[in-house]
Amino acid sequence: MIGVFDSGLGGLSVLAAVSRALPHSDLLYLADTAHVPYGEKSDAYIRERVLRIGQYLAGQGCQQIVVACNTATAAAVAALRDALPHIRVVGIEPGIKPAVAASKSGRIAVLTTESTARSERLSRLIHQHAGPVRVDVVPCPGWATRVETLKLDDPGFAGAAARLLEPVLAAGADQVVLGCTHYAFLAPVLEPIVEGRARLVDVADAVARQCLRLAGDAANRHGRLTLLATAHPERLQLALAVLNLGQLAARLTGPASSVDV
Repeated sequence: MIGVFDSGLGGLSVLAAVSRALPHSDLLYLADTAHVPYGEKSDAYIRERVLRIGQYLAGQGCQQIVVACNTATAAAVAALRDALPHIRVVGIEPGIKPAVAASKSGRIAVLTTESTARSERLSRLIHQHAGPVRVDVVPCPGWATRVETLKLDDPGFAGAAARLLEPVLAAGADQVVLGCTHYAFLAPVLEPIVEGRARLVDVADAVARQCLRLAGDAANRHGRLTLLATAHPERLQLALAVLNLGQLAARLTGPASSVDV
């Protein structure tokens, strides 16, 4: 079984990609909705949550764990690998490397949570992969919460997002990296803002390909999906319909349920 977790609903974008890549794997998704969002919390707090969830997923029989959260990966993926050396752990990082490779203007932007924006891991990624390309890091307060509350059709959000992005677009950024898994669900709003000026960069499919490479015998099971949440499992269930994730709903073994982790 492959376990996938996030602070809340954002990791469903990664889960959908993993589901497409591994249609016969048994998948378990855990949303830590009792502690969402991670982006406003300290690294120590996030690390403690990641280790507890990782231990829980390992105890449920997961042979592979996907940290489907940029903030959690930045703060704690190394600690999780140390704690679970027998488990294949896959993290997610902002797609700086592919964005740099695709940039023609020599300037890119990375949209992140506040925690990821100040993380050492993001600084390292930029240092390793940006080279001469200028990287503008843009914290996006409240964006993850917007997805969590399923308020995707707020007419005021498009204007606020356009104002936030305009300085980096005007400066010439031609690649806009979605540095939080929640932001994939805001792409329908963001695409018209960047159209003709920049391209949105998401790495969910790249994470799914890595999962496929590491899956081993977990790739051939029953194709079942279990949804768990540390709070408000009904919201996780509702999200499948609101976020157009019918392919995931078709794999469900039952309704989302609550778990104390």
